[in-house]
Amino acid sequence: MPARKHVLIAISILALVSWLALTLTQKPIAPNVDLTTLDGKQMALDSLRGKVVLVNFWATSCPGCVSEMPALADIYRKYQPRGLEVVAVAMNYDPPEYVRNYAQQRNLPFTIALDTTGKAAEAFSQVKLTPTSFVIDRKGHIIQQTIGELDFAQLKTLLEQQLGGATS
Repeated sequence: MPARKHVLIAISILALVSWLALTLTQKPIAPNVDLTTLDGKQMALDSLRGKVVLVNFWATSCPGCVSEMPALADIYRKYQPRGLEVVAVAMNYDPPEYVRNYAQQRNLPFTIALDTTGKAAEAFSQVKLTPTSFVIDRKGHIIQQTIGELDFAQLKTLLEQQLGGATS
């Protein structure tokens, strides 16, 4: 009987370790938020499943946000043909006309959304600081969160891993 007890203890420990490993390595699912784009269209974030998505919370009054926008546009242009989507979500305190003017003057090539109610920022772990970015894999898991300006070298490495293949 003691040998059987040791086997049961070993199995229990193995099950616990397996459960812990799975829990610690599993990435959270991105919230399915409904966004309103600058052109007034409704977009569910879940509609982008199957693509790698970078969600960037920003504001026109945020110096870091403004400084990273040209590089974000370059990343989008480079990786969009391989399955990247970028959604820049303007914070609820940012006047829509400021956002619209900024996006038009800089010819931003990706989707700009207005979080007029603050519900998108709330759904993404109570985003309060800008810029805050999330990279979401093709299955909808958040694989990276960055508070502050993006490290574009690191982002390119992650996108290469997620999108596969090489680019120039």
